[in-house]
Amino acid sequence: MRKISTFFIVPMLLISCQTMKTNSSAVSHRTSDSLDMEIGTIYQQGSFNGFSVSIVNDQTTLYQKGFGFSDAAEGKPYTVKTIQNIASVSKTFVGIALLKAQELGKLKLDDPVQKYVPFKIVNPQFPQIPITIRQLATHTSSILDNEFYLSKNYFLKPNQNLNGIKLNFDDEQIFNPSDSIITMGTFLENVLSEHGKWNTNSFSTHKPGDIYEYSNVGTALAAFIVEQATGQDFSAFTKEHILKPLQMKDSGWKFEEVQFSKFSKLYENPKTVLPLYLSATYPDGGFITNISDLSTYLTELIKGYNGKGTILSRKSYQEYFTPQLSAAHFTERNTQNPYSESYNVGIFIGFGYTGYIGHTGGDPGVMSMMFFDPKNNLGRIMIFNTNFSDKKGNDAFYGIWNVLEKYQSGFSK
Repeated sequence: MRKISTFFIVPMLLISCQTMKTNSSAVSHRTSDSLDMEIGTIYQQGSFNGFSVSIVNDQTTLYQKGFGFSDAAEGKPYTVKTIQNIASVSKTFVGIALLKAQELGKLKLDDPVQKYVPFKIVNPQFPQIPITIRQLATHTSSILDNEFYLSKNYFLKPNQNLNGIKLNFDDEQIFNPSDSIITMGTFLENVLSEHGKWNTNSFSTHKPGDIYEYSNVGTALAAFIVEQATGQDFSAFTKEHILKPLQMKDSGWKFEEVQFSKFSKLYENPKTVLPLYLSATYPDGGFITNISDLSTYLTELIKGYNGKGTILSRKSYQEYFTPQLSAAHFTERNTQNPYSESYNVGIFIGFGYTGYIGHTGGDPGVMSMMFFDPKNNLGRIMIFNTNFSDKKGNDAFYGIWNVLEKYQSGFSK
């Protein structure tokens, strides 16, 4: 995830929701009703304004539902068609894009990044060691997120009414004016090039390839390389090779690519509305979607893991899902939370220590999780429009996740 997290508290309002059950012959109504009730009980604790959840397998979406409100003040329900950005779950799309570009002969994962970038990128402490695309994809490039990642990267969405909206997040003024928006290439050049004006603490003291250090900037650089190698804007490339083939019609990377009337408001806590925003490094966390489209995508990933995917070849999916690192690559390895992508990685896809595969996400007003279990081909997704910053919110978040696991086998019988 983008390593940003806070959350908020929802009023005890009547649950507004929409349920969509696919593959009805295999779905137990009793299981669905019980699951609805348990999630609804957790929702009523007031930690979140609105969210959606789903359970999928390698064939279809088994269960999906929206709870609460996309606009609490207006009482607008959060449904399975409500869209919002999903933070770092977006990174999984960057991995797919890299492998598709490799399939098309546009790049190779073990190429040095300098082959595709028009400005010089080198770790100044290891100037003779080239940084590779694979290292970007495995967070071992030695590229770090410095202070300017927050202060110069987030911009207010143009033409939005800011009355009553909090313009700082977690006590930091990170939202820059909409008239100062810069491109991904400009941001990366400023942060990474030898003489970039924001090139301060942009590189680790570790040699490229040696140590896992989660990097949003490295992710954006990987997407920028896709653009440079293919001659296509990253959003256009992923639309052509991922979204259209999977018929993810409600999804995109930019506000103008989606039906904005379906966009959820975002909240720092249940009472505090945040502005809508975009970022220069949008591929690291700015994918806009809903639970319905994202469920289709997760089903495709499970198919791909089993050699039956449609948007990448069997060989490419095998590389995507091959763990790339060993214990030697970690100074701290997450062996506590099975739903953390920081135990091992494929190509921008994470592995929990017990084998779950997927990614988490956190951004201002956004929390998300998407994982599947390769042992039973069952996957779960959660998308929230509200941050939490306390134990109550954390317990509710994982409580919903655990309830989904409790009932998931009932839909697959």
